[in-house]
Amino acid sequence: LEGRVRVFDTVAYTTFLVPGLAMMTMLQNAFANSSSSFIQSKVTGNIVFVLLPPISYWEFFGAYVAASMVRGVAVGLGVLMVTGPLVGLPLAHPLWSLVFAVLGTAVLGTLGLVAGIWADKFDQLAGFQNFVIMPFTFLAGVFYSTRSLPELWQTVSHLNPFFYMIDGFRYGFFGASDVNPYVSVS
Repeated sequence: LEGRVRVFDTVAYTTFLVPGLAMMTMLQNAFANSSSSFIQSKVTGNIVFVLLPPISYWEFFGAYVAASMVRGVAVGLGVLMVTGPLVGLPLAHPLWSLVFAVLGTAVLGTLGLVAGIWADKFDQLAGFQNFVIMPFTFLAGVFYSTRSLPELWQTVSHLNPFFYMIDGFRYGFFGASDVNPYVSVS
């Protein structure tokens, strides 16, 4: 596809893929960290030891989400360090990339915590991850620009909140995106 697909007129397809894949792994790992940590504590009965210390609910929440963010960003950086040099990945607006990495992993870490609280078994959590998180990330423009879609499917894609996370993160690298980064961050 490298010779056939051009994105944003100046960005080669393989270069276009790298930030999308990095953000996809960040989002999925942030969700997986908080949800699996919480459900494992519930299933094994160790949740009591988490709830016993004299910490507030906000500290409890912050610790789970912060750990998810660290895992998500660490995995994303690993993907970028391995694949970035192979494609000559530019970094037009590093602050935008950082903002979307932090906010995206925070949102998915929070969603993972909610899923971990809701689920009673690992199967329920896997169902949520396989039927909600995975499709939303794959259909968020990781492998394509929504500009290449018919108008109806562009509208459908713009209803997906993961699209804005990935598109905004990609803007940090190329200085070009499908929607304005201020719209994405809001």
